[in-house]
Parts: sequence; C-alpha cells; structure tokens
Amino acid sequence: MTKCLLFDCDGTLVDSEHLCNVGLVVKFKELGVVLDADELVLRFRGWKLGRILDLLQRENSVVLPDNFVAAYREKVAELFEKELKPVQGIESALKKLDYPKAVVSSGPRSKVEQALKVCRLTEYFRGNIYSAYEIGAWKPDPRIYEYAAQDMGYAPSDCAAVEDGLVGVEASVAAGIRTYFYNPAQLKCDLAGVVCFGAMCELPEVVAHNKQFKTDAFGAV
Repeated sequence: MTKCLLFDCDGTLVDSEHLCNVGLVVKFKELGVVLDADELVLRFRGWKLGRILDLLQRENSVVLPDNFVAAYREKVAELFEKELKPVQGIESALKKLDYPKAVVSSGPRSKVEQALKVCRLTEYFRGNIYSAYEIGAWKPDPRIYEYAAQDMGYAPSDCAAVEDGLVGVEASVAAGIRTYFYNPAQLKCDLAGVVCFGAMCELPEVVAHNKQFKTDAFGAV
C-alpha cells in the first residue's frame, strides 16, 4: 500500500527539460559549438550534468572554462524566471493526491526550489526536497531514492515514485519502490513492474487503483 509519493522534478513537476537544454545550447554556442535542444532532451533526459558536459566536450573537442557550470546555472535560472511552466495537469493531480510528498532530483536544491516557487508548487512538498548534490548519489543510483524514503520515515515498499525519464525509473525500481512512469512519448520500458501513463490528469487514478494506461509500445509491466 502506498503511503508516500516521491516525485522527480524536471519534466515531471515542471516543464523544464527543454529550457535546461536551451541553456546548454546558448553556452556552447559561445564556444563555437552548435547544439540542438530537442536532440539534447532526447539523449540526456535525467542525466547528471557532469556526465553530459564530459560527453559533449569529448564529442565537440572543446574544453569548458572553469566558470562554465556557474554561468550555465545562471542562464537556466534566468530562463526559469521568464518561461518555466508546471507540467500540464500536475497541480490538479497534486491536490487530489492526499499523501506525504517529496521531490527527489538529480539537480541542485536551489534549482528545485526555484522551479517549485516559479510554478507555485512549493506548498505541496513542505520543504521535502532531496537533491543528488547533497546526498552524493545521482540517478540511476538507487541510493538517492533509498535515502529519501528512509528520511521521510517509510520503507521503500511503502513509497511510490513518479518519474519521466528512464534513468530515474531505473533508480526507483532498483530501490524497490513502485514506479509510475509519466511517458507521453510512449518510450519503451522493459523494467518489470513499472506502470506507464500518458497524462498527469491520470495520475491520481493510477495511484489509487494501480491502473495502467499504456499501449504495447510502452514495454513490459
């Protein structure tokens, strides 16, 4: 029985994946490298920033300046203030889900706090934010979910995670947490037990009835 809900942030609560990658496009353009934000979203959804930057440096034969990450974070914060929106249907879903809730993110706490504030979602989490940068474990490492569950006062088996990326899904499944995969693009997912759904308005019913909204393209359950 589900007693606690653990939410990813980027792409699950807030529609930030594109903006985060626009920030990469802008900063790499300053180094003479042309990237495509949509392609970056498809490739790197849920990845640790350090891994992304290491790979992009190698692929494009560039060396990032020492202030690159700070400048990138500043650009993303600027984009968030101007353009960030909540994922469609998430606020209505949160209102209906009467469970203790937390955010479990591979992003820094400051970024999560800003995203929740801009999208007016802060009240639903009561400060329950778990950042990989503070825990020292990034998805797909299950320790980030194990830590969050324990700190919230629940066994992993009493929790459910809501994720929009396969890296996060892998982490929560490995932690022994029931996982709901917000998957409007109908990506293939072969991890056993994962429940796929395509719209946030469906989430309260999915959680209440453990009901699966999927097509064969979603992969195995």
